[in-house]
Amino acid sequence: MTTVTLPGVYTPQDDTDLLVQYLRHEYLRPDPLPSGAEVLDVGTGTGAVALAAARLGARVTAVDISWRAALNAKVNAVLARLPLHVRRGDLLAPVSGRSFDLILSNPPYVPAPAAACPRRGVARAWDAGDDGRLVLNRICQDAPVLLRPGGVLLLVQSALSGPEESLRRLRAMGLRAGILERHHISFGPVLRSRKGWLRGCGLVEDDDEKEELVIIRGVRLG
Repeated sequence: MTTVTLPGVYTPQDDTDLLVQYLRHEYLRPDPLPSGAEVLDVGTGTGAVALAAARLGARVTAVDISWRAALNAKVNAVLARLPLHVRRGDLLAPVSGRSFDLILSNPPYVPAPAAACPRRGVARAWDAGDDGRLVLNRICQDAPVLLRPGGVLLLVQSALSGPEESLRRLRAMGLRAGILERHHISFGPVLRSRKGWLRGCGLVEDDDEKEELVIIRGVRLG
């Protein structure tokens, strides 16, 4: 089902589709998620990923710091006639003390000239500091604590923002973590507009026209 995107909310793109694809793979594994699994979608945007989980029978909580995104997710849940618990707040703060079988996230991960994340505007859906890791680092630190034993974290990010650092941090938190897929897509308007800056940082070459997206899977042992 096509989702509605309200003004100022991140439109689902290739990274969204890739995360949904691997969400579905979790239900095809020899040890699939339990029926009625508790799932958390961090940075839900339109709710596209969260609703994909709800269609699979999961009990889903969706979180976003943007009031527009939180409203958008609620609208799409109503249109899809699917249950979705939407919370507005900063990353995992609204669900502190809870635990989940699966945590999903397509967070802001694009390196940007500004050292801090934007406080407002649609760019805060993708800009994440000069190394692209301001949000990723927090997710790698905080998400493992909310996973149940055997619980899974699925995370999508750009190769420009250091997937090896994400793996290092997740492993330091006790997860068994690895890369499931590397997927190449053409530069979108954001990367095209700052290609000169990215080149100056040594993140891209003159002839680069594609970005590598990475799906990371971490499992809490126990």
